Amino acid sequence: MPESTGTTAYVTINDQPAFSTPTGRSLLATLKARDIFIPSACGGHGVCGLCRVKVLSDAGPHTSREEALLSAADRLAGMRLSCQVMVERDLKLIIPNDFFHAREYKAEVVALRDLTADIREITLQLRSPPVIDFKAGQYIQFRIPPYAAVRRFTERAYSIASPPSAHNRLELEVRKVLNGVGTTYIFDHLRLNTPVTFNGPYGNFFLHENDLEIILIAGGSGMAPMKAILLDIKERSIRRKIRYFFGARTRDNLFLLDEMQSFEQSLPDFRFIPALSRPLPEDQWQGETGLITEVLKRQLADQYPGEAYLCGSPSMIQACINVLCEKGVANDRIYYDSFA
Repeated sequence: MPESTGTTAYVTINDQPAFSTPTGRSLLATLKARDIFIPSACGGHGVCGLCRVKVLSDAGPHTSREEALLSAADRLAGMRLSCQVMVERDLKLIIPNDFFHAREYKAEVVALRDLTADIREITLQLRSPPVIDFKAGQYIQFRIPPYAAVRRFTERAYSIASPPSAHNRLELEVRKVLNGVGTTYIFDHLRLNTPVTFNGPYGNFFLHENDLEIILIAGGSGMAPMKAILLDIKERSIRRKIRYFFGARTRDNLFLLDEMQSFEQSLPDFRFIPALSRPLPEDQWQGETGLITEVLKRQLADQYPGEAYLCGSPSMIQACINVLCEKGVANDRIYYDSFA
């Protein structure tokens, strides 16, 4: 391999031939310029901790953000956050092969629908490339352009809500976050017929092929990958016992109830179990109440033999994992993506 100069470095990935690249950029940006897309839900700002790659060569000291987001064992094993590594010298990397399947896509917004006061459904028609292959449960990274006081491009991760059979069209379900860069753009600035860019697909959160019983647990926009998984199960005529626990505060926070009722009628052993943590008197709620973890404790048998799929806030996911472990569900049968 040629030696680096002050303005050029050489990067080797998975024992492939090295390529030259200008110095002075982050490793994340360097790889993106080569059409190698590394997951980064925060858009490369060192907050999400997703953009991990294994660096086998000296890449300089760890930053404070890496020390906060990577365990001592991870750092010892050579894991780095690609957004925090500046390409200033030759680097040798190990990148999961799945990352090479991600691509950049151009699409157009063809439908917008408010599902609740703070959850919006976005439908994207793919333009270039015109189709995408993904697994139900995976997510994309949506590019947020500069707007108002936001001066630079960034990206946010959103789960796909439509089934893999809809190769040329994607649905997203996005929950509004107070002062969120991505959701403020989507709720206040995104319009019909707007051209958009995203990359993906990403994630190891998808249905595992076996005959085990299934528990789905979600809240808010965590509905998105669960809907995709259920549509995929229905289309492929998969026959498994499924219980879907969905947490919301009040009745106004529930949505897609007609779709869930349709699944109960069309899937042989599916039950949707919504729970309200703070039902209002006017809700006249007769269903389950309390936090979704409390409902899970009441409903789930000890030594549960199946597997669980979770989507929600990090705190909700961890609380549900604790309950599942108490009920005898092994960690290798609990699936989720940590990009919330």
